[in-house]
Amino acid sequence: MKISLPRRRSGNLDDQRSAGGSTRSGVGLPMGVAGGGIGGLILVIVLTLLSGQLGGGGGGFDPGSVLQQLPQAPAAVGEPPDPATDPDAGLVDFVSFVLDDIQDFWEAQFQQGESTYDPARLVLFTDATRSGCGSASSAVGPFYCSADETVYIDLEFFRELSRRFGAPGDFAQAYVIAHELGHHVQFLTGVSDSVRSETARNPDQENELSVKQELQADCLAGVWAFSTYERGLLEEGDLEEGFGAAAAVGDDRLQKQATGRTNPETWTHGSSEQRVEWFNRGYENGDAGDCNTFSSDL
Repeated sequence: MKISLPRRRSGNLDDQRSAGGSTRSGVGLPMGVAGGGIGGLILVIVLTLLSGQLGGGGGGFDPGSVLQQLPQAPAAVGEPPDPATDPDAGLVDFVSFVLDDIQDFWEAQFQQGESTYDPARLVLFTDATRSGCGSASSAVGPFYCSADETVYIDLEFFRELSRRFGAPGDFAQAYVIAHELGHHVQFLTGVSDSVRSETARNPDQENELSVKQELQADCLAGVWAFSTYERGLLEEGDLEEGFGAAAAVGDDRLQKQATGRTNPETWTHGSSEQRVEWFNRGYENGDAGDCNTFSSDL
């Protein structure tokens, strides 16, 4: 992806990583979740690994119960790393660029609809963080908290996305950020509140509503991706990297990796095929009007 690094990083980026860095080799999922059984591990994988919308706008699961099951660690303290010596300085610059690019895009879209886009913040953390939705460890993966309108990411997840899930590339990373900001768009437009209300009225449809909400966020990420094509920012292979990331975090693939089996009734984010399909649907025309997953039979 072609980027133009700004002279200063985004004003909406909050680098809370510890200057001392992390000593772990990767973001691991806790084996002792929910009593240590494999069922508990699947639950956390499916509910929290990538694109988990935690907080007031979320549908499909109770974020408080999930966070309570994860091992908590103290949030990082101290000054963030000095860009001159930070080994991840380039990655932070990339996140900053993508964050502003996505939000500039949605601001323009909202203006066309005579609405106001209130930008989200993005927090970078190491190991653990405290959000408006409670404390969370890196095992939760990237998430959006509607209580403070903030996306939270541990940069180690991007390395795990490549190493563990076979989805390398900068546009795979951009997809993750675009998906989480898609949840912010849902929050601003009232979709999240509607899903929460409908879930309360029809709890038996909780998982289905959650899947539709997640797939819509994938589609919204695709709408932004189309704009990068129009502006000549896409490079050869970028789109395939986005598709690879979407497929890597499908519920079916994650369940298959964990147990060798899949159970569609427990899905909360959608299958790999569905996630790629809806990301591509947004990309095809760059029209958010094509992202009404709630009127579609999945």
